[in-house]
Amino acid sequence: MAQYIEDVHDVARMIPKGRVTNYGAIADFLTLGSARMAGWAMNKAHGDETIPAHRVVNRKGELSGRNHFATPTLMQERLEAEGVEVVDSKVVNFKEVFWSPIELLK
Repeated sequence: MAQYIEDVHDVARMIPKGRVTNYGAIADFLTLGSARMAGWAMNKAHGDETIPAHRVVNRKGELSGRNHFATPTLMQERLEAEGVEVVDSKVVNFKEVFWSPIELLK
């Protein structure tokens, strides 16, 4: 399980600034586990500043992990600092800023 967590964190580190991905895309890329497992692994990332956990949202573009940050608004603040628009805890232009790890294979 420790290797899976590290693999999820490694994928998260590759998300470009100003882009977001979701738990399912990470799980699909790793061809192992589920969106829920990727979410569980991302929960272990908090406190590690090398992992941009703020760039991982749920499949609807919602900031479902926001309550795991130091403050409930920190995830949104970090995304907005990178130019990602967020309203009511949801990425506004989700389809446009969505990044799939599959792009790494192209």
